[in-house]
Parts: sequence; structure tokens; C-alpha cells
Amino acid sequence: MDNITNLTVHELVEKLKSNELTSEEITKAYIDRINDKEKDVGAFVTLTTDDAEKKAVEIDKIRSANAQMHKDAPKANAESQTSSENAVCNDELSEFAGIPIGIKDNLCTKGVKTTCSSKMLENFVSPYDATVVEKLNKEGIISLGKLNMDEFAMGSSTENSAIKITHNPWDLNRVPGGSSGGSAAAVAGDLVPWALGSDTGGSIREPAAFCGVVGLKPTYGLVSRYGLVAFASSLDQVGPITKDVKDNAMLLNIIAGHDEKDSTSYDIEKKDYTKNLEKDIKGMKIGVPKEFFGEGINETVKEQLNKAIETYKKLGAIVEETSLDVAQASLAAYYIIACAEASSNLGRFDGIRYGYRAKDYTTLKELYVNSRTEGFGDEVKRRIILGTYVLSSGYYDAYYKKAQKVRTYVKNEFDKAFKKYDVLLTPVSPNTAFKIGEKCNNPMEMYLADICTVSINIAGVPAISLPCGVDKEGMPVGMQLIGNRFEEEKILNVAYKFEQEIKFRENHKPSFEK
Repeated sequence: MDNITNLTVHELVEKLKSNELTSEEITKAYIDRINDKEKDVGAFVTLTTDDAEKKAVEIDKIRSANAQMHKDAPKANAESQTSSENAVCNDELSEFAGIPIGIKDNLCTKGVKTTCSSKMLENFVSPYDATVVEKLNKEGIISLGKLNMDEFAMGSSTENSAIKITHNPWDLNRVPGGSSGGSAAAVAGDLVPWALGSDTGGSIREPAAFCGVVGLKPTYGLVSRYGLVAFASSLDQVGPITKDVKDNAMLLNIIAGHDEKDSTSYDIEKKDYTKNLEKDIKGMKIGVPKEFFGEGINETVKEQLNKAIETYKKLGAIVEETSLDVAQASLAAYYIIACAEASSNLGRFDGIRYGYRAKDYTTLKELYVNSRTEGFGDEVKRRIILGTYVLSSGYYDAYYKKAQKVRTYVKNEFDKAFKKYDVLLTPVSPNTAFKIGEKCNNPMEMYLADICTVSINIAGVPAISLPCGVDKEGMPVGMQLIGNRFEEEKILNVAYKFEQEIKFRENHKPSFEK
């Protein structure tokens, strides 16, 4: 049998159904893997492996009892056709019951620390579960722990974590991307079979690209944000990070849906995102915006994406170059809107109502200043200051109001593009994963790395990142497929057909496995 931790979730589900594996065996395999490799990767902030093992044993007992009941049901029904108890068999457990998962540390988990990888929340234990976590629990999915991230999701490398540095499994000297770097590294390193991340300007897609896994930023409002510690409320979205596209569609099935506790949640008809994965893409129109392939995009990244374009042509898709001149404007608007919302959302962390409280102070003002100075990292402070500035009297119209007008322009440009094309294809990042420490002293260079991803959050449309090849140093190159609002099934279909064609997972492995 293949190494358990190398299997996809859909493969694990089949092995549970056929009794080739138990939940305890799967969970134990992942715990052993964490014990062996976590010291190298550094993906977790908090581990809940003891609790996970207990839950796996309980689920196996229920599954065994259900199987026995199913076996005894024909005999019992022959004796008594009226017994309603005997009609209940396997419906107590979902097909995913007993499958482990990792959860980004900005999603609230009842009774478990939710730190946002910040000193400000280093001891915060949530009294409730985020809606997406409730949905996982309902399915019987078992959390192995909380995953590292850039502090309050602000960053593109996970180097802004106040807890630890996370390393990329493809090269332990490189960053895993951010802010969901712990989630992507854990999936790429087989420490979890799948994970939840959050995406404000590329925070699922960029680490997925850097770590050679699949990451989806859903349409804004498709997945509940209730229980997600807010960075920028009008941009944040929870999404899945997985080993392959089918797993991604399955996890989206679980977490998508209307939530009355989230006022931005859309009430749309429930879909099965796995249904159209195998659909033929012959005749589908794919637009390639030339502006996303311009100056600053690494030549190897362009080369791999051009190969991907040829693959799509081979699959029968109609691929055309188009114009979508939104990247530069989106980047400027994003950092104004995101920082403005961050300065508002993080105002609650003051040492009195929430968060870390400084020990040395003599006045109320000193308590505020010292608590926030000691509790927040440099990047968070930088964004709070910028956000407060653009919202201040005299600057609001000059910056924030203009940024919102740009947002409307970007949305309209995407609307025009999707009248002509089913899907848009772009890079995820201008480069592959860079060395740890290489860019942390240059915030502007880090911000510019988001140029291919932020427009998607500005427009509220869905986008998926999947590996399309490797560069000359063997690091994964990410391809981004963008769809119209609530058309996740379309980009998943286009991604799946490409994945099946190039078989990236079969041909490429992270370096620490070699």
C-alpha cells in the first residue's frame, strides 16, 4: 500500500469505505509524520494530536457498529418489518468522518488557542467555533491543530509570524508564501491531507503556488466569515488548500453555504462542486490578459505558463490573448482599502477589551501605547498606521474614496472580460518561492509580489492556484485560473482537466522527500 500520508483525501475515503484503513490508522500515520517532519517544516502553532487520536478511535467504533447493524438488518427486517430502528445504518457518519485536517490559526476553534500568530493573542482561547469549523465537526473531520501564518494574515511569506518561521517543504531554506504559509506547507509536506486557509489579497493562492499544492479563493460571500478573525472584512475569504483539485472541490462542498451569522454571506442554491470535474473543456474560451505577463514576471514562470496554454489548446480549449489592465490600479487600491479596514478591525486589541496587556504603565494612554507596541509586530503596525492615515480627516477623499472608485472600475473590467471568456489564466506570483530573509527588509518589494492576486479580491471573484510545472531549481510554478462570481465549478473543471493531463504530483516531489 502507498504511504498513507501521501494519499489524497478522496483516496483515503475509498480506503475507509473498503475497510482497507481505519480512521485511527490514518490519524496515527499523520501524527507520526508530524512527529518526524514538523521540526523541519514548522507548520503548526498548536497541536491537538492527543484529542485527534481519541476522536479517531470513537469514529471507528461508530463505523464498526454501523457496519454490524447493516449486516444484521436483513435478518432483523425478516423477523420484524415494523422495526424503524433497524432501518438506520450508515447515515450517522459522513464519508469524511475520521479524516484529519489542519486549520489556519485565524479561524476560531472552541477550547483551543486562536493566536493569529501574534503576541497580541498568544493566550486567547476561543469560546466558540467559526462556522467553517462547525461544518468540519459536523462531518466528523478531525483537526490535528492550528497552522502558522503571517501575523493577523498580513504578509506574503509567513515570516511575519510572532511564533515561528515556517519552511517550504520543496526547499527548507525558502519561504512557503503567506499569509496561509503554514496551511500550504503542511499539505505539501504531507503533515495534513488538506487544510483551511484565508485569502485577503492572495493569501491562499500564493502559498499554494510556492508549495506546489492547490488553493482556492472562493467568491466573496460563498463561504461564511463568521469566526474568522478579521483583517479586511470586505476582502477576506476562507478557502481550501489541498493536494489536488478533486479534494479542493470536496472541501468546498463542505464549507460553502449561507450563514445567518454572517451578513455578507450569500444565500444561493447549494452546488456539488465535484459534479462537473470531468466535463470536457473542448470549445471553452480562456482569456490570457497580456498585462499579467509583462515586466517583472520571471521568464521561467512565463515559460511554464506558456506550456500550460499549449496544453489547454491540446485539450480543445480556445485560448486567446486579451487585455485586462487592472493589476497596477488594483495593487494601489488594495493596500489602501485593506489597511484602512485593518486599522478599524484591530482597534479592539488595546490591552483592555482584548489581547495582550503591557505590564509597565502609569497612565491609561501608556497602557494603550505599550500594549499595542509590545503586542503587534512591525508589519501589523505599519498597516495600522497607513490605514489610520488614509481614513483621517483631509486624506479620506484623496485616498480611501478614490480607492473605492478604483474597486468599482476593477469589478466592471472583470464583468466585461467574463462576457467574452469562461475563464482567465494568469500567473499567481511574478516569481517562485524566495529564500527566507531575502525580502523581509523591503516591504515594498513584498507588496509588489501580490500584483497578480489582489485584483481578484477587489472584484470579489473566485480564483484557483494549481502547479503547472517547476523552475530550473525545481521549485513549483503556480498558475491562476479566474472565474466569474459563483462559477467555482467552471474553474475547478478547467483546473482538473489540466491536472489530469500533466500529472504534476506523480512527476514532482518536495525536496525533503528525495
